[in-house]
Amino acid sequence: YALPEFGVELEFRPGDFTQVNFEVNRLMVARAVELLRPQPLERILDLFCGLGNFTLPLARRAAEVVGVEGEAGLVRRARANAERNGIGNARFFTANLYGALDAEPWLRERFDAALLDPPRTGALEVLGLLPRLGVERLVYVSCYPGTLARDAAELVQRHGYRLVGAGAMDMFPHTAHVESIAVLERR
Repeated sequence: YALPEFGVELEFRPGDFTQVNFEVNRLMVARAVELLRPQPLERILDLFCGLGNFTLPLARRAAEVVGVEGEAGLVRRARANAERNGIGNARFFTANLYGALDAEPWLRERFDAALLDPPRTGALEVLGLLPRLGVERLVYVSCYPGTLARDAAELVQRHGYRLVGAGAMDMFPHTAHVESIAVLERR
């Protein structure tokens, strides 16, 4: 599928996770990049990066983007997608973001901003890493508003962020399911 605004095409396999509504996904990626406001000298962390749906567009606007994903096959395809699109400032790591992360090399780096796009269970286990890594601004994309609300409360109450804005996109027309997006900044 293509993200023409960023000059990115992503290849995937039948069993890979992708957003099923490619047109709304294109709009969602553009909106998430707009909200994150990547700057040319910034380093960005993309947790739960999958095939690079957000990573590669962000890499077109930032100095470097590091994508982390739990499924090794998706990480291989994200790397291949970066190479296929001529993007050399995106690095990818395989890591279980719900497990012990102490040995991960990317945890010794600093990031200006982050994008999180976790599964329905949310990202509670990695939220405490964000301030430690220097993340000042983050965009959280969620397919389940309940876990987004829980995680946003955790970020605000325990980790020093403030909610700047939130909204929803109708990724799944004629259903009760939506993609929600929140923007948070360090106080």
